[in-house]
Amino acid sequence: MQHVVTSFCPEMKRQCVQKEYDAPNRITICHRYAEGQNDCRAPRVPLDYCIDEYEFPNRAGERPPVMVSFYDAEKACTSVGKRVCRESEWVAACEGPEESPFPTGWRREPEKCNFDNKWVSPILDRVYSADAEVQRAELQRLDRSVPSGSRPECKSGFGVLDLTGNVDEWVRADTERENRRSRFAGLKGGAWGHVRNACRPVTTSHAPDFTYYFIGFRCCADATL
Repeated sequence: MQHVVTSFCPEMKRQCVQKEYDAPNRITICHRYAEGQNDCRAPRVPLDYCIDEYEFPNRAGERPPVMVSFYDAEKACTSVGKRVCRESEWVAACEGPEESPFPTGWRREPEKCNFDNKWVSPILDRVYSADAEVQRAELQRLDRSVPSGSRPECKSGFGVLDLTGNVDEWVRADTERENRRSRFAGLKGGAWGHVRNACRPVTTSHAPDFTYYFIGFRCCADATL
């Protein structure tokens, strides 16, 4: 695990200088931010915690498991004496000591992190099939993940790898959100597709029992452990 001691900004304002509207996903993707222009608009929060260097099971060379819910992630982390990361912890580890919008700096770099892979249409009946072999074959067909650590340049300033891209990662919200399908859980990092693979964006449109073919997690722990 990596020990992170930092001062976290809950509300950061930055200037995007190169953006793209992705019509199929109805999202705006920022490709580059004005370097060094961070405007913190909320009181900073001191953080002192540990975070896994890799996605679960935190072993270099292994592909992270997918089709896991927030509750699955919570159970797995607890089983190894850890917990699901809080959103602030995940973001702080991603931005690093320089507080950059991407773990690799101020611009989106698919050549360093595993994203911008071509989208493959899933056959959902097979993704959620009760037949293990049918599901396994479909997940293998869709899989665009890479083994943990195989993109060594996809590392934040705090030494944490694969935070953006590869698989989406469950986190626990620091405060519950009103009027959202997921009040206390969220998804960070984006996965391997052409999405918002930056440190700050969070997906809250899925309930915590949701599973999908590119959703995984990593674990955190209190620094005293």
